[in-house]
Parts: sequence; structure tokens; C-alpha cells
Amino acid sequence: MLYWMKHKKQKDLHRDYQISIEERIDTLFKQLESLYGTRGFILRASKLDAIDLIQGKDIRDRVLALQKLLEENPTLTDLEPEIDLVTILDRLEDLAADRYARRALEDRLQQRVQEKMEAKYNDYLQDIKLAVVKEQSSNHENAQTLKKLGQLEKMERSGLQTSAFERLRPRRVEEVIGQDKALRALIAKLSTPFPQHIILYGPPGVGKTTCARLALDIAKTSAGSIFREDAPFIEVDGTTLRWDPHESTNPLLGSVHDPIYQGARRELAEEGIPEPKLGLVSSAHGGILFIDEIGEMDSYLQNKLLKVMEDKRVYFESSYFDPADERVPQYIKKIFTEGVPADFLLIGATTRDPEEISPAFRSRCMEVYFEPLTPGHIEEIVANSAYRLGINIAPEVGQIISQYCHDGRAANKILLDAYGLTMNIGQRLQVERDHVYEAIQNSRLAPAIKNHASDEPEVGRIYGIGLSGYVGSLIELEAIAFPAVGEEGRIRFNDTAGSMTKDSVANAAAVFRKENGHSLGEYDVHINIIGGGKVDGPSAGAAIFLAITSAVFNRPVLQDVAISGELSIQGRIKPVGGIYQKIIGAQKAGIRTVLIPYANQPDIPVGVKGIDIIPIKHIQEAYPLVFAGVGN
Repeated sequence: MLYWMKHKKQKDLHRDYQISIEERIDTLFKQLESLYGTRGFILRASKLDAIDLIQGKDIRDRVLALQKLLEENPTLTDLEPEIDLVTILDRLEDLAADRYARRALEDRLQQRVQEKMEAKYNDYLQDIKLAVVKEQSSNHENAQTLKKLGQLEKMERSGLQTSAFERLRPRRVEEVIGQDKALRALIAKLSTPFPQHIILYGPPGVGKTTCARLALDIAKTSAGSIFREDAPFIEVDGTTLRWDPHESTNPLLGSVHDPIYQGARRELAEEGIPEPKLGLVSSAHGGILFIDEIGEMDSYLQNKLLKVMEDKRVYFESSYFDPADERVPQYIKKIFTEGVPADFLLIGATTRDPEEISPAFRSRCMEVYFEPLTPGHIEEIVANSAYRLGINIAPEVGQIISQYCHDGRAANKILLDAYGLTMNIGQRLQVERDHVYEAIQNSRLAPAIKNHASDEPEVGRIYGIGLSGYVGSLIELEAIAFPAVGEEGRIRFNDTAGSMTKDSVANAAAVFRKENGHSLGEYDVHINIIGGGKVDGPSAGAAIFLAITSAVFNRPVLQDVAISGELSIQGRIKPVGGIYQKIIGAQKAGIRTVLIPYANQPDIPVGVKGIDIIPIKHIQEAYPLVFAGVGN
């Protein structure tokens, strides 16, 4: 009995010993897996030929696997027979603790290194650049390269002065002429805490780009503005932006230079690493991207730009990019995986009509309209430019120039050309009218205003108002009527006037019969639009009817009155577009009274002086205002 109890006690001790050894082995395996990661642990065990030992049932095999892993010795085939397992495990536990301590120290050091690098990144980057420059200069500089450097420095010192147009660009709000309303609207839209993208409409040379720059400068100082003091203003001409189907170059959005065809940097190309090249949308981050003539951009490129505007980031792709490649610099990995910030405000300028701009752009943008300049504005611009350039001009110079141009840029060109002519005689003299006319003749310029109002009424002659771009001008219409030769009269008019004019003539014939009780077919009528130009839109309908009526009934028409409006077959005057510009154009031509559709009253410009603007609903309301002696 005593022997049995003693034997049982020894078996219990041996079992407890076995359990204690297995727990220590399991704990070590778990620690190693935690240290290297599951994948790293398996790879290390495979490399050291320990996979089968780990999965073995013999406890000594598992200890041998631990020894291989910790001592990194794949040649071990058995444990040392003279050393017991407890002693071996003690040593292996010490090795494991040392590995943990080393890893913890490396992590702490890596963290401190990263913090130091982030704190002194710019300094390190500058030092590296200087080192590279010094290294290259020591390896590649020679007499020929030094000579080329000297030539470049000489060119820097001997360049031309700033152009006159650059000097004449307004630097302050007070220097902007004729665009007070547009500039205020632009400043208001940028100074808000929630600015939207903007499209600027207007004729060329009226200051759209200049106003955008000034508005940003003012918005930077506004209390509610989101723009920083260093917010960039990136300017590009939309006519130069074209979509590259190969996507090898894209100055607007950016592109990727692959290591084979597009020529990535040498150190990247040698490693087969693609190099992203950032575009203007990234340069404009935090500021303004100004695209002049945005309506001229490729539609596909416009769609790409819209995507960037929505995402506020630009993304790059390349078949050469391998995210698992450790040789790829971190900044390139970040660009390909996360994209590049492109949070900017777009200001697009165009000389096109709003209907010609992509609806997708218009739906995302606020709209600001710039006004055509009046002759008074042109004269003021000429006077200011002469003062800023130190040019003496005769009093009538500004008035003469205003007759040949609609915008400030063209006015300054004439002024500078005339000033150059005065310099050719050997001394600085005053710019006289003869110099201006000579400059105008040399440039083959025609008067901007071709038709002018007069005080003498005429039969069969009336002024309509047309619109070309953003500039309104008079359209001279004339009609002559004779009793019909034969059973049915004929109506003749310009074939080049367009289909809209044909419809307007047909409507006028119907209204004539309705108003007068007999058909226009009793007459041979010839209607002529002087100049033969195409008339877009139906806005000349009312003028055509009044010219025909004047010719048939021999009623003189006042020549200081102009009319714009579509004529319906019921005799109603229907609304038309471009009323603002048409009124300004009529005013420039000396018109004293303008008749417009009643529905266009909201389009009447505020503050226009020297011209009466009368809205009418029906063509009969025009008779006492157009025909001399009627209703007076």
C-alpha cells in the first residue's frame, strides 16, 4: 500500500512537470508570433526548417523548434542531451525577452527619428538639395557649362522693361473704370465664408482678369473670407489647354511620367518607378484657379476638371506603380494611393454667350456679367493711361479713340501707336489728332459705331438694334413699296439675313393685313438690311413691320428712335435678349428714344442718361413714337 501511494505521487509530480513545460512552450510560441506577426512567424519557421517540429507531438521537438527560431540556427538537429528541458527553456525565455526589449527599443528610436524628421523636414530637404547640387557641380561642371551660365546671367541683366500694358493694369479698385457693379458683385461672392465657383461674362479687354485679382486681394483681408494671406492666384488661358488622349502631359490636372516613355527622373527611371507631375489645379490649392476663355476648352477636359472640383482632389494612375515595392518613395506612394489635394475656387472668364457654356459648369457656378464700356469710359481710360505713362495728349484724342474701339486694351493700343509716331520725329511732342488718325489708318481700323442717329425723318428707313457678342449696335433697315405689277405682288429681302428674318417678314405681312384690312400682296415690297449681315434671332420683327408700313403709306420715320422686339402675328411685342447691351449701343449711336418689349423692363440698365427707354406691349403703341407727326 505504501509503495502504491509513493508511485502515485511520483506520477502526479511528473504530470505537473509536463504541464508546466508545455505551458512555457506555448507561451513562448505565442510571444514569438506576437513579435514577428503571424505571417512573419510562419515565414521565419519555414526558413529555419522548424514547421514540422512546431506541429510535432514530442515535447522535445517543440523545444528544438523554439531553439531554432530564437537562435536562428537551421542546422540544429537535436537538443543537448546533458541539459534538461527546464534549463533550455530558461535560456530560450531569456533570448525571447532580449528580442522583445530590442524590438521595443527599436520602435522607440524609430518614433523619435520620425518626430525629428517631421520637425526638421525642410532643413533636411534643403541640406540634401545642396548636397546634390554640390555633388553634381563637382562631377559635371566644366568650361562650357560655365560659359552657358554666364550667358544666362547676362540675359537676366539685359532684358526689356515691363510692357506698357503691364504698367497700365489697374492695381487698385479706384483705377477700374466702367465695371463698378461687376467688381462689387465679384468681391461680395469671394468675401463670404461659403464662396462658390464663378463664371465671368463680358467682351474682351474690359478688365475681367484684373477685377478677379483685385477681388481676391480684397477678400484676403475680409473678416468672413476663407482665403489665407498667401492664397495663390493661378492664371491660365483656356485656349492653350487641350486634352492629351495618351495622358502623357496635362498641365491643368497633372500627369504621370512613366520610367520608360515619359522620362521620369533618372534615379526613379533606373528603379522602374513612375513619377507624378502635379498640375495647375494642385498649384491653386487654397486659392483661385483663373481660366481665361474657359469656353474654348475641350469638353472632355472640362468634364475631368468638374470631377476634380467635386472631389477636391486629383488622382493619378500608372501601370508601373507597385504599392508593395519598398523602393518607391513615400510621397509617390501617398500620391498614388490618396491623391493630391486640389481644393480651389474656379473663376472662369469668357467672351461667349452664357448659352454656349457647358450647362454642367453653369450649374456649379455663380455668374457675373461685365458691361461693355461707353465712349465716356474709353475717354477716361485714355486720359488715365496717358497720365500714368507720362504722355501729353490733345483734348480731342480720347474722343477720337472712343469712336474706333469698345474696350480699354484696344484704346491703349491706339494711344501707344500714336505716341510712337510722335517719337519718330526726334523729340517728345504732344499726341495730336493727326497722330491718332495715322495710327488708326496704319491698323486698318473701322469706326466702332457705323450708324448714327439723325434729326431728319425718312420714309421707309428705321433703326433696329442688334447684338454681336456683348456689344449692341444699330441695324439699319430700309423698305420700298410699289403697286404690284401683275396679279400678286412680291416681297424681296436679303437672302443672307437668315431664316429668322424670313419668319419676321412673314409675321409682318400677317400683321399688316390685320392692321390695315388689305394684303401686302397688293404691293411689290423690297426690304433691305444694309450691310447684308445675318440677323440672329427674331428681334428685328417690329422694326421690319414699321419699315414696311412707312414705305407703303409714305410715313416718315424719326431717325433718332430705335426699336427692338419680336413681332407676333397678333401684333404683340414679345421679349428678346441682350436689352442691356442694345440700349448702351443705341446710346453710343446718338439715339434719343428706344422702344423695347414691355416684358423686358427688368433688363433696363440703371443710371443710363440721355436716352428715353419706353416699354410697349403692342405694335400700335409704337406709331406715335416712330412716325413723324403721328399723335403729336
